[in-house]
Amino acid sequence: NNGGDGFVMAGLAMAAGLELELWHLPPRTTSTTSAAVALAQAREAGIVIRAIDPDSLAFEMATFAPDLIIDALFGIGLVRAPDATAAVTIRMIDDFSAPCLALDVPSGLDADRGSAPGEAVRATVTISFIGAKFGCATGGGRALCGERVEHDLGVSPRCLEGLNVAASRFDPDDLRTRLPPRPLNASKQDAGHALLIGGDRGMGGALCLAAEAALRVGVGRLSAWTRAEHVPVLLSRRPEAMTRRVDAFNADTVPSTVNVLALGPGLGRGDWGRAALDLALADSRPLLLDADALNLLAERGQAAWSDGRVVILTPHSGEAARLLGIAREAVEADRLAAVTALAERYCATVVLKGAGSLVATCADTPRVIEAGNPGMASGGMGDALTGIIAALLAQGLSPFDAASSGALIHAMAGDAAAADGGERGLLASDLMPWLRRFANPVEDGEWGSRASEQGTGE
Repeated sequence: NNGGDGFVMAGLAMAAGLELELWHLPPRTTSTTSAAVALAQAREAGIVIRAIDPDSLAFEMATFAPDLIIDALFGIGLVRAPDATAAVTIRMIDDFSAPCLALDVPSGLDADRGSAPGEAVRATVTISFIGAKFGCATGGGRALCGERVEHDLGVSPRCLEGLNVAASRFDPDDLRTRLPPRPLNASKQDAGHALLIGGDRGMGGALCLAAEAALRVGVGRLSAWTRAEHVPVLLSRRPEAMTRRVDAFNADTVPSTVNVLALGPGLGRGDWGRAALDLALADSRPLLLDADALNLLAERGQAAWSDGRVVILTPHSGEAARLLGIAREAVEADRLAAVTALAERYCATVVLKGAGSLVATCADTPRVIEAGNPGMASGGMGDALTGIIAALLAQGLSPFDAASSGALIHAMAGDAAAADGGERGLLASDLMPWLRRFANPVEDGEWGSRASEQGTGE
């Protein structure tokens, strides 16, 4: 019982010499022997124990004026909205000025889904016991938990054997095994050739961001197809991209060396964008779809490619909702179910962007990206991610690893850029100087180039 955790915490706090009161939701019943013992011990220790009265709660809170609130109202089993008394208590915790420490999960948070069906505590710090809780890592859970700490309570890892894992963390250490240093005799042909298509009239900036991001994480060659008016801008911004004006799409014009196609940044939903998508869907090479390419795909309602084709989709929750034919709120209520459903329906690797981005396939344990910050909720960030993942896929990473590594590099670059100047006002272009650093992990834990002699790259 989470209440049992609260009784134990109260006893420890009293033993440490702290002044405290223990308030509980009436009626105070205990469904386990251990919780009953903990409550009895709290009483024997002389701790003041009060049943919460919503009518006098505000007065009592102001009178006691705690320096710290410890939230142990509900635990990981809560899947419903808190009742009226609990909701009033949670609002009082959230409105009071003192910091809040939540035990296991903030009360009101669905630990399996990362959403709150009703009122929920906004904790300053959350300490999760024994194992990490998926709901703390994604969606609304990330905002509710505040700083997250984990403790195994001395429980042996053997106790967790055989349990189903909801998702696995994808961490910076995982990048080192997927992005080893290149051989000294590497050539640009070894690093792939990606083709980006986008930038309908008035939307050329999206393709510029995607192109630069792809180049910054090491694609060997990059082709960029766009409208005529955007060609000069892209050439001046990134002359390394092989930029081409395309008014009509012909499959015969796609270079045979291209090993990845990526569509979406600034694609639009007009005739030009639809023709580009038709071209890509008729091809058989690995494909990445984002932004309006996803919205056009949603009109079809199902996969539009043959079984076995490598496809990566990178929707935010609104695009995911359109692809699934459900409300955006339903996606955010259960992000893991949504990303899994997308992977199954479209036979694709899917990155569900947002707080705690998720990466899923039909066959693998989903991955959660525990990096990134609210400053990245700005225009152009998704376009940069498209370029990053396309470049990694072109370099030979598997679809699952390219999507996971790309999402993590993107998020880490966003965090580094935010640390340099703050989250508010963070631009997608601010990530560019950091992308190359995080795309070059080395064994000693640092980031950047090797000290040894480099190849020519030609």
